[in-house]
Amino acid sequence: MKAAAFDYRSPDSLLAATQLLAEQAGRAKLMAGSQSFGPMLNLRLTRPQLVVDISRLAELAGVRVADGQVEIGAGVTHAAIEDGLHAALREHPMREVAAGIAYRAVRNRGTLGGSLAHADPAADWIVTLTALGARLTLRSPRGTRSIALEEFMHAAYTTALDADEAIAAVHVPQATTGHRWGYYKFCRKPGEFAEASAAVWQGAGQPQARIVLGALDGAPLQLPALAERIAAQGAAAATREALASAVHAALPGRDAVDHQLHTVCLARALAQAGLATAPATQPAGAHA
Repeated sequence: MKAAAFDYRSPDSLLAATQLLAEQAGRAKLMAGSQSFGPMLNLRLTRPQLVVDISRLAELAGVRVADGQVEIGAGVTHAAIEDGLHAALREHPMREVAAGIAYRAVRNRGTLGGSLAHADPAADWIVTLTALGARLTLRSPRGTRSIALEEFMHAAYTTALDADEAIAAVHVPQATTGHRWGYYKFCRKPGEFAEASAAVWQGAGQPQARIVLGALDGAPLQLPALAERIAAQGAAAATREALASAVHAALPGRDAVDHQLHTVCLARALAQAGLATAPATQPAGAHA
């Protein structure tokens, strides 16, 4: 299929882009890397009257460090993170995540902000940045606001973005000596959407980790009770039985296969972070 007819604009600033969104009152869509939006247009799953192209905005392509946080422009591509083009992210866990997203052709064009705004539950950034405790800067003609990523995604493909808002930047903690990190996902083959995933982050000096399950029906789920037990008891609290119990409690409506996949992903993410012993076997199609 081909996309339904639409008007196209390429503004010279993010403010101008959001003004166009405001004028259209819900009938316009932003386009960044277009790796998800393009197929949706062609399948006519979305039919905006106006497409606002922000892929060329230099103000969205920078990375800087301030007050222990890395501020990443929403237009930074997965490939730019993977290739270490920005010094602040060269030793950051986000570089490993970026390298495992889909295929190189997708990573060359796909953007960090575009992935988050799309809010696919199986996407890598949604779960890993929730574990990192990321915050987003949103801009509109009305001003700027900040929101925690864990409050941003309401459901599958549904976010807190207002019709005239755009993601301007993503803020994540710096990676410093002593941090703990793990991310594991299960895919049928490399490049496919994850069927289960888990991410773990513990900043240097933090009392406990953030443990998150992803690739669900909606937003990622945190496991704070498990994180508290591991902080208090160490790896002894991360037995296979304890992890399976935590997954079952968090996902009561899922079947046994889903529980198994998420339990394995969780165990391997915790093992990567040094907070559990690695399982003896690895399921086919799993990717760190």
